[in-house]
Amino acid sequence: MSRIGKSPIVIPAGVTIEVKDGIITVKGKNGQLTQEFSDVTVTVEGDQVQVERSSDHKDQRAKHGLYRSLINNMIIGVTEGFTKSLELVGVGYRASNQGQKLDLALGFSHNIILEVAPEVTVETISEKGKNPIVKLTSLDKQLLGAVAAKIRGFRKPEPYKGKGVKFVGEVLRRKAGKSA
Repeated sequence: MSRIGKSPIVIPAGVTIEVKDGIITVKGKNGQLTQEFSDVTVTVEGDQVQVERSSDHKDQRAKHGLYRSLINNMIIGVTEGFTKSLELVGVGYRASNQGQKLDLALGFSHNIILEVAPEVTVETISEKGKNPIVKLTSLDKQLLGAVAAKIRGFRKPEPYKGKGVKFVGEVLRRKAGKSA
């Protein structure tokens, strides 16, 4: 049995959960998130949410822990929210934003202009003598991770000098260059 799927989810104060026709809706102080689910039953009892499966079929076992984690992330999202920070390491690498348009200078002939989803808020921090940082904040953990991965994919960090777009705190495997 799934260890993650078995554990109940505690609903904090100020969060309401509705389960109707295979769709779960979570409302909180920061907003509202919805998620479709199948092959499991979701029950709300008092201040706890329980995810259960009807059999030990492979598909149901796979989705048991998955939907429990997704529902838990939705509850955390509407109460606290999620944040990811990306650091631009390299000479001349810059980032700026006007609203939801992120303008990245990553050493290509032209700047990369990315229209970020409206659910994700973008903030750029540029201090003299430090690498530029792009800070992304959202309720939806999946969408936030997808946007961060898209930005990182424009210029992944290379193993020799570490230049590129990396997550703040990410440890890179470095290689020794040519030996003299």
